[in-house]
Amino acid sequence: MDSNVVVVNANSEPRDDMEFDSHEAAYAFYKEYAKSVGFGTAKLSSRRSRSSGEFIDAKFSCIRYGNKQQSDDAINPRPSPKIGCKASMHVKRRPNKKWYIHSFVKEHNHELLPAQAHFFRSHRIADPLKNDAKIRRKKILAAVSKQYGAYQYSGSLESYMRNQLDKGRNLTLKEGDAQLLLEHFVHMQEENPRFFYFVDLNEEHRLRNVYWVDAKGMDDYTNFGDVVSFDTTYFMNKYKIPLVVFVGVNHHIQPTLLGCALIADDTVYTFLWLLQTWCLSMGGRAPRVILTDQNNALKVAIATVFPESRHCFSLWYIIEKIPRQLDYLSLWHDTFMEKFNKCIYRSWTEEQFEKRWWKMLEKFSFREDEWMQSLYEDRKLWVPTFMRDISFAGLSTASRAESLSSFLDKYLHGETCLRDFIQQYRVILEDRYEEEAKAEFDAWHETPELKSPSPFEKQMSLVYTHEIFKKFQVEVLGAAACHLKKEKEDETAITFAVKDFEDNQDFIVQWNESKLDIYCSCHLFEFNGYLCRHAIVVLQMSGVFSIPFKYILQRWTNAATSRHAIGERLDELQSKVRWYNDLCRRAIILGEEGSLSQESYDVAVRAIKEALKQCASVNNPTGNDLGPNTSLIPALCGPEDNQDSTIASKEQAPHLNMTKSNKISKRVESGKEKANVDDSNKRSKVPSEVEAVNVGAQGSFHQMEFSSLRAGQLHDLVPAHLHNVVPTMFHNVASSQFHNVAPANVHDSRLPH
Repeated sequence: MDSNVVVVNANSEPRDDMEFDSHEAAYAFYKEYAKSVGFGTAKLSSRRSRSSGEFIDAKFSCIRYGNKQQSDDAINPRPSPKIGCKASMHVKRRPNKKWYIHSFVKEHNHELLPAQAHFFRSHRIADPLKNDAKIRRKKILAAVSKQYGAYQYSGSLESYMRNQLDKGRNLTLKEGDAQLLLEHFVHMQEENPRFFYFVDLNEEHRLRNVYWVDAKGMDDYTNFGDVVSFDTTYFMNKYKIPLVVFVGVNHHIQPTLLGCALIADDTVYTFLWLLQTWCLSMGGRAPRVILTDQNNALKVAIATVFPESRHCFSLWYIIEKIPRQLDYLSLWHDTFMEKFNKCIYRSWTEEQFEKRWWKMLEKFSFREDEWMQSLYEDRKLWVPTFMRDISFAGLSTASRAESLSSFLDKYLHGETCLRDFIQQYRVILEDRYEEEAKAEFDAWHETPELKSPSPFEKQMSLVYTHEIFKKFQVEVLGAAACHLKKEKEDETAITFAVKDFEDNQDFIVQWNESKLDIYCSCHLFEFNGYLCRHAIVVLQMSGVFSIPFKYILQRWTNAATSRHAIGERLDELQSKVRWYNDLCRRAIILGEEGSLSQESYDVAVRAIKEALKQCASVNNPTGNDLGPNTSLIPALCGPEDNQDSTIASKEQAPHLNMTKSNKISKRVESGKEKANVDDSNKRSKVPSEVEAVNVGAQGSFHQMEFSSLRAGQLHDLVPAHLHNVVPTMFHNVASSQFHNVAPANVHDSRLPH
C-alpha cells in the first residue's frame, strides 16, 4: 500500500499519538482533515538533514495563514488569501523514521466552509473514480431548496383572444407522459414549496401547454430580469419534446433558467398564454429587453403582453437562417456574408445602413425575396445600428454556439424523450447551482490581479465581478494597440476614427463630453454591457480617467444582488465592498466567541438585533424608503423567537394546500348554488369557471384550495393594459368558482374532467 495514501475519518482530528510513514502521508492526512472541516491547505515549510539530505521537519497550514507581504503602492499586486490565520500542523521525524505531530493549532480566524471545500485549489484533485460531483450537486440543490420561502399556485388559464381553430390542439405525448410530468411537478413542490407550474387544457380536457419554473429562477429574475432570451430552438427544430425556455444571465456571466414550457403550437394564443403565465410567475414585472426568434406570432404576443419592453431578435437566429433561407446562394455564400456583415456591423448611421442594404440586395438580386424583405421591415429589431440605447448583457451573439441560451444543448438532443428530460432537468438545476456557488466562492476568496497602471482597471477591480473584470481587463490592455484621430467636431460631440492594430480594423467613436455619452461602432457595450478599448482610448485622450457611471451596469457589479441601487460615486461602492468584507470577518469572530456559552450567545444576539435596528434607522431616517430587510430578522432571533415567527408566517401565507375529498364535495355544492344564482353567466361565450389542476401524491388529481387567496392578489400581478382580456380567474378567485375534479390517473395527454 502506498505510504502517502491516508484514509481519514471525517470526524478525526490530528492527535499527539498519531504517526505517519512520511511527511507526505502526514500532509495527505492534514488535507483530508481540512477538507472535512472546510478550509484549504498549503505546505508552509520543510527542512532536510544536513548530513543525510532527508526530510526531518515539515509544517502545513491553512491557506489563510500569515499576512500578505506586499507594499500598498505595488503596481501589479498579486491576489492573496492571507488574513493572519494561525491554523497549522507541524510534524517531525523520529530516529525510527516515523513522523509525529509536534504541534497543532486548530482555531481559525475566518469562516469554515465544509460544503464548499471541494472548491479550494488544494482539494481539486480530479479522480473520475472518486468524483463526488453528483453528490455535491444534490447537496447544493437541497440547500437552495431550503433557502426560499413557501408559496405555490397551480391552475389553468381560460381562453382569451382564442382562435377557434385551435380548440382541438394538444401536446403530442406518449402514453403515461402527462402523468409522469405532473408527478414530477408535485415532487419538485415537495422539495421546494415555491416551485411554480401552470397547465393549459383544451376543450377536450387534454394538455395543450405546460409551464414551470423553480424558486431560484424566480429570484434570479428579480436581480437579472433586465434582459431575457426566449428560446424556441428545440420546438422549431422539431425535437421530440416541444420545449421552449426563458434564459437570463447572472453577474458571473452564467446562464440562469427563468422558466420552461412544453407547447402544442406556435400560434398567437399559445404565446399569449405562455407570456402571460410567465409574467404572473415573475410577479407581474416585465423585462426591459426580450430577445426572440423572428416570428410574427411572437411579435403580436409580446406587443400585447409587454408593450413597454424592447423586443429584439437575437442575431444568431438571423445569421444561422441565411443558409436555409437563401440555399440557392451557396456558391456565393462567403461573398454575400462579407457584404452582409459590413452592412449590419459597420454601418454608423441609419442612412449608411439603408444605402449598403439596398446595394447588397441589388448585387445579389434579392429585392424580391420575401425573407429579405421581412428582415428589412424588422430592421429596428435586430440591426446593431438601431441599438444605441440598450444592452443585451451578452445574450445576443453571432452564433448559437456562443450564446448562453445554448447551455441546454449538452443535456438535450433531438431524440430525448420526456422521461429522460425530466431526469436531466434535475441535473441541469444542480449544475447551475454548483457553478454559481463556485463563482461566489472564488469572488470571496480571490482578489483580481491588476496587469497595468491604468486608472480604468484599478477603478473597476473592486466594482465588477471577477468574470466581467477579466473581460474588461482585456479591453483595457487592448487600448494600447489603438490609435485615434479626430475626424470632426460640432457643438454636441467629437467624432474619432480609431485604428485597432490588434484586429487590423477601423472604428468610429463619438464622444459627448457634456452628457458623458460615448458610442463606438464595434457595439461592444450594446452586446456585452461594458466599454470597449476604442471608447477607453478616447476617454483617456480626452482627459477622462474614470468610466462614466451610466456605462457601469449594476448587473455586472459586486452589488448586483443588492436591494439598493449603486450610487453615482463609485468610490462609495468600493467602500461598501470593503465595509461588507470587514463586517463579514468581524461577524465570524463574533460567532466564534458568542457560541462558547449560553450567556455569550444571548449577548451576541441582543447586540446584533440592536445593531440591525440602528443601522436601519440610519439608512432610512424618514421611514419612507425601503425598511430593514425583514427576511433577515428570523435568522437573527433565538430558537424560541424563530418558532414564533415561523408560525406567524404560516398564518399569514395563503392556504394553498391539497384538500380532502369531503371538503371538495362541500365546496362543489356551494359552487352549484352559486351557479344557479348566476345562471346567466353560464350562457356567456367565455366560461366563467376556471379549472385549477394539481396532482396528488398517489398519482391522482385533486382540487386546490384558494380560500385565503384574494382576488386582488392575482389581479395586481397582471399588467393594467390586460385587465380587460385576462381570464376570469384573475378577477374573481373564490372557492365556489371551482368544481370537483374526481381522482383519476392520466392516460395519454388526457386530464380528468
